[in-house]
Amino acid sequence: MTRLHEVPVAPVSIERFTSIVGTAAMDHARQRAEWARQRLRGRTFWHVNSTSQGGGVAEMLQALLPYVRGAGIDTRWLIIEGSADFFRITKRLHHALHGSPGDGSPLGPAERETYEARLRAQRGQLLDQVKAGDVVLLHDPQTAGFVGPLVDAGAMVIWRCHVGSDDTNEETRLGWAFLAPYLNRMAALVFSREAYIPGTVDRSRAVVIAPSIDAFSAKNQALDAPVTRAILEVANLTKGEASPAQARFRRDDGSEGHVGRPAVVVRSGDAPPWGAPLLTQVSRWDPLKDHLGVMRAFASLVDEGGARDAHLVLAGPDVAAVADDPEGAGTYADLLSAWEGLPDESRGRIHLANLPMADAEENAAIVNALQRHASVVVQKSLQEGFGLTVTEAMWKARPIIASAVGGIRDQIVDGEHGILLDDPADLGAAARAMRRLLDDREMARGLGFAARDRVQERYLGIRHLLQYVELLERRDGG
Repeated sequence: MTRLHEVPVAPVSIERFTSIVGTAAMDHARQRAEWARQRLRGRTFWHVNSTSQGGGVAEMLQALLPYVRGAGIDTRWLIIEGSADFFRITKRLHHALHGSPGDGSPLGPAERETYEARLRAQRGQLLDQVKAGDVVLLHDPQTAGFVGPLVDAGAMVIWRCHVGSDDTNEETRLGWAFLAPYLNRMAALVFSREAYIPGTVDRSRAVVIAPSIDAFSAKNQALDAPVTRAILEVANLTKGEASPAQARFRRDDGSEGHVGRPAVVVRSGDAPPWGAPLLTQVSRWDPLKDHLGVMRAFASLVDEGGARDAHLVLAGPDVAAVADDPEGAGTYADLLSAWEGLPDESRGRIHLANLPMADAEENAAIVNALQRHASVVVQKSLQEGFGLTVTEAMWKARPIIASAVGGIRDQIVDGEHGILLDDPADLGAAARAMRRLLDDREMARGLGFAARDRVQERYLGIRHLLQYVELLERRDGG
């Protein structure tokens, strides 16, 4: 039987932000949180998406929803259950909204029927829980088809789109045409960037809310060098003699967690030594993230003798653990095949890591340690909705090389907070940027410090939450 699954949400106080944003900002945040609590008294604020782990949407909900519940608002998180055909169609939509053909399959009446049938199978369970007056935030194409029954039941329904394209082409028109019947019934539409708002929607119902990170989560909390080293060695990502007992982190509930599961790493020799310069890209195994291009750029740098003794770790989730991404296994298989064809020297410096996903917070702690240890963080996406992996690395004051696409362009001013690649397909430019940051460590440190300041000013969760309160005030009455 097809069923919705609920993710538990434990309350967390927003007071922890005081140490970052200061008392005046927190006074304002408390006032707005109290307004929202009173406004939503007796009502539930629902979030519905397609996965609880693996990817920026799940991580953002893991970070934000505890603060909403901590403010005294009844907040609940539901996960839809998809099928292989359903997720193939929604992945096709994902690519189309990015302006890419993906697998080139159609998005016609047959695909709409498959899409809607899967949601109809879960509609009854959803309507048994949502009551008139509730606020429902549907995330991305996977859930948009729920809007009609929810509106008919008296809920206020908002759609949050985490992807998009700066340019319009036949693919974007196809994707937005598929979604149009659902979007027309939404009370509000939330986009990550102004450029992502399609011309087919009512602009008066559209609002821009940039994503954010949680500075206190397992992925972004401060880790000292001994802890970072222990986590990476336990995870099989670096080589050394650290004590496994130090591979610890603080869980969201305040308890102490420990990293005990290693990553499954493909390499031709030893793990990188602790003291070797390390470049890394961490993201889903998605062709739009272009792990293959990163690998080829670094391999060319090694072949030319410009990589010094640096290593590259390409890391992503265990390919079997992300339910809503049918392309992951194939993308990783293509990457592995290309890695096997590299010359011995460059292949020996490149490590393909499938990170454990059994414990989402353990996975986050491993990513945290990997980014903190990295000499350079790369995000050479061909397309990008916003790029929270960039935000996370910026928060850790890491020098970054990233493509000038999507929301990455909002986050980074080239030469101030990182290095932007104007053409993501230009592997020579990517290799030159890698060499530049490996050679000029003073420049790299300066970019990293400026990047952290940028995130503190613009991309922390407290700002994100307050913008949702503003949206609620506009759409639900003041």
